[in-house]
Amino acid sequence: MGTETEPFRAVPAEVRPYLTELVHRTRAVCGPRLTAVVAVGSLALGDYRHDRSDVDVTVVLEGPPPDGVLRELAEVLDHRRLPCPAAGLELVCYAADFARVPSGEAGYLLDLNTGAQLPGRAAFGPDGGPSFWYVIDRSVAHQSGIALYGPPAPEVIAEPRPADLYAAVRASVREHGDGEGHLADNRVLNGCRSVVHCRTGRWFAKRDAAGRVAAAEEEFRPLIEAAVRSFELPRAAALPLPAPRVREFLGWVRARVEESAAAAGA
Repeated sequence: MGTETEPFRAVPAEVRPYLTELVHRTRAVCGPRLTAVVAVGSLALGDYRHDRSDVDVTVVLEGPPPDGVLRELAEVLDHRRLPCPAAGLELVCYAADFARVPSGEAGYLLDLNTGAQLPGRAAFGPDGGPSFWYVIDRSVAHQSGIALYGPPAPEVIAEPRPADLYAAVRASVREHGDGEGHLADNRVLNGCRSVVHCRTGRWFAKRDAAGRVAAAEEEFRPLIEAAVRSFELPRAAALPLPAPRVREFLGWVRARVEESAAAAGA
């Protein structure tokens, strides 16, 4: 069995007690099947914003567990039983044999969303929805994931193949381009992060990526700087951004992503 890291120095103080209890409950439910618990998303990239960001966690289990284990895990981590201090918890559970191999599939055993600002969801296996979120999250986990329990993240979560990752980035940009369900500032900053990843091969915090794009693209600098200011506020206080400029910027992002994919033969 792996070992738990205490204290979680690499994560913000506001969420350390919550993550400690999350690991404790996950160990209690999953027992010897538990291989790893990894903090991903904004926690891993150093861009967590309290009152704005979600807590993103990946759990890896040896062997597909009985359905009862996954359902119990979803129950004990539900916001009503373990209140999440962030906007919400987004937890994805994979079988170890799947997570260790590059894949462009969703491939999860459990996808749990719960929290004060998230619509509740507990899906026990891929439900036919888009897979790109999971591919990108696994790439972030491989690069920068914080091991809360178990071995270092790259040992248990594989980097997706370039073609699969480019396909996921394309789909992410299209999703944010449509705009439904996404704050305008997050759409802009996700676009910045996508462009910087295509150019550098690495994932950066959204605000870091925004700074890189704003410095190089004077035309879009005011929009990007406004998106950063909005992102630094709670979700409920997000600033309105001009919709035509957001659409224009995301069109530019799509073109840059396609250029990078073509150059990479993806």
